[in-house]
Amino acid sequence: MNSHQSILILDDEEDLRSILAQRLGRRGYEISEAGTAQEGMALLQENIFEAVLLDIRLPDGDGLQLLQEMKKRQPDLQVIMLTGHGTLESAIEAMKAGAYDYLTKPCNLSELEITLQKALEQRKLMLENTGLRQVVHRQNAEPLIVGDSEIMQSLKEMTRKIAQTDTPVLIQGESGTGKELFARALHVWGPRRAQAYIPLNAGAVHETLMESELFGHEKGAFTGANAVKLGLVEMADQGTLFLDEIGEMPLNLQVKLLRFMETGEFRRVGDNRLRRVNVRIVTATNRNLLEEVEAGRFRKDLYYRLSGMVLHIPPLRERKGDILQLAEHFLRVRLKGQLHLALGTQEALLAYDFPGNVRELAHLIERGMILAEGDVIHPGDLWPDHGEGGGSVQAAIPVPDEGTVMDEKDLKTRNEENQSESLEGYATLAEIEKNYILATLKKVDGNKVRAARLLSISVRNLYRKLEKYS
Repeated sequence: MNSHQSILILDDEEDLRSILAQRLGRRGYEISEAGTAQEGMALLQENIFEAVLLDIRLPDGDGLQLLQEMKKRQPDLQVIMLTGHGTLESAIEAMKAGAYDYLTKPCNLSELEITLQKALEQRKLMLENTGLRQVVHRQNAEPLIVGDSEIMQSLKEMTRKIAQTDTPVLIQGESGTGKELFARALHVWGPRRAQAYIPLNAGAVHETLMESELFGHEKGAFTGANAVKLGLVEMADQGTLFLDEIGEMPLNLQVKLLRFMETGEFRRVGDNRLRRVNVRIVTATNRNLLEEVEAGRFRKDLYYRLSGMVLHIPPLRERKGDILQLAEHFLRVRLKGQLHLALGTQEALLAYDFPGNVRELAHLIERGMILAEGDVIHPGDLWPDHGEGGGSVQAAIPVPDEGTVMDEKDLKTRNEENQSESLEGYATLAEIEKNYILATLKKVDGNKVRAARLLSISVRNLYRKLEKYS
């Protein structure tokens, strides 16, 4: 049954309208009839139709002009043109004007039914795609990449430049470094930002379903394929397709992905027709793909195709200057009340290597917010084995002087100074940053160029901070 699918038959031949109405009515369609352009437009203004069977010649108007008016009023309307005087030129003109198909009268009723069914399936896919794009567009807000270290500033600048191109990009980095955030930035900062951004984790889809997920399938293509399915490459047309964990993709799918990237063409599962889309491909992995190539688990030709440009996202331990800024960001984003990081907590975070990177930091801050008593987050709130009461826990600020830290005497003196400046055992981000910079300068005997390099900020940025803290 085709309940709730409304069809308008607009033709001046009453007998033909009657035959079509009876035939399609028995198939469960809701049928409306009109014999003139004026009657048809009046019905269209008062009703929503899924499809129209439209005569190309009407007593009071031209069917092709009427087609354009109808598409303006209802853009997703599927129109099948009918004519008793078919010519190639009129057929081409009708298709250019937005008609789904063009049939010559007297038409075969079975053929007309099949054409109508396909037109309605096409409309359903269009609506699904439009709905998905609307959801995706809401996700295309400006990405917030937190971090002012020199390495992150350079990475963001490179990302903005690459975003203006259509070159495939491979994003490499450890788990939790923010690879997907940079993938979205490549989309939002580029000319495709108004189109769809479609992400897929290649490691999260079963091998047997991956091809259908990427390229879609036709109804009946395999057991359980009860309807046409739009693939992600079609959903991402004119936009960006982000394939995370690309190293997990099966070899047989790698071949098809390579061909798609080279030609822009693909076939749905169960369909012989070639389709073409325009999609930018961005991929990411935490694996060394060249090692995967040497091991025979990844195609060499696909690797070079994917890596037109490569972005390396550094682990958090290589940009410690961003740790406290990120921590404050997570506090602001997730905060319900006013919480602060104790001085010992800030020092402990700076001393930690974060094997889980930014994702681990976010989880630690969330844990601290849950377990904190009062308005101060102590080290023991983040790490259960860190001892009770963060005020009694001391951790050396890792002044990055070739892997060394301050000696015990300096550490004791600095901690005493920090404690005198803090309120009840915690300090602001500005205070801990100031102390961190001063400790670094002391280690390099005041050499600002070396200090800036070790702090992962520019010399100009260092001077600004020194001026800020007087």
